[in-house]
Amino acid sequence: MPRPDPIAAALPSGSPGPGPGAGVVPDPGEVAVLRAAREAVLARIAAACARAGRDPAEVTLVAVSKTVPPERLVSAVAAGLDVLAENRVQEAAAKVPRVPGAHWHLVGPLQSNKARRAVELFEMIQSVDSVALARRLDRLARELRGLPGTGPVDPRQRLAILVQVNVDLDPAKAGIRPGELEAAVAAVAGYEALQLDGLMTIGRLAGTSEQARATFRGLRELAGRIRTAVPALGPALSMGMSDDYPVAVEEGATIVRVGRAIFGQRPSRVG
Repeated sequence: MPRPDPIAAALPSGSPGPGPGAGVVPDPGEVAVLRAAREAVLARIAAACARAGRDPAEVTLVAVSKTVPPERLVSAVAAGLDVLAENRVQEAAAKVPRVPGAHWHLVGPLQSNKARRAVELFEMIQSVDSVALARRLDRLARELRGLPGTGPVDPRQRLAILVQVNVDLDPAKAGIRPGELEAAVAAVAGYEALQLDGLMTIGRLAGTSEQARATFRGLRELAGRIRTAVPALGPALSMGMSDDYPVAVEEGATIVRVGRAIFGQRPSRVG
């Protein structure tokens, strides 16, 4: 499916175009460092696929770019890291027009009052954690993309989403509970301006990556059961981050969200 231009999508009608960061030249040294980091992550993905009898081409690497300045992200895109993810809509809004060639995912929680801007900025929203949020995104996608208010939508114009699942019933995490997931997925599948690509989860906080395996296996098994009842659920499984993505790949991840293993340790936020 052709991807819309994320820069154009981020700018309101009549905007003057990308900001001055769009003309930043990638730093050759930074490109080399980030290319090496990317290759190291891809090598671990390939090794995990070999252990699981999978094709590495089935796995998409999403570079989580929270707190990384846009100038460095320009170098990241030049290094082949062109699928970027942000946790916060406001931070993404400052970056998207300044990083040409990138494709943007939202992986953090989405408040309803930020939903309109999220639809403008992101090609995929991975953190849809309620039917109510999906309903709002469907309405906004129709409005902002000039689609009919009801009825079928050309698949090329749909907003890609993943439904976030709280596999472990962790009260500190967002997501739909497994016992409520089939009904929620069936409802979301009815919103025709949304492309229901699959499911997302966050691995359990554990001392070792192996301890997160049960979460990832649980999501894969849930997806298989629910897809039987709701065939519109896509095959994507977004699971695994810097500490545990090889285990997630062994358990069927098709998207891994890797930040620190690519960009290094992040500075702490102030305030």
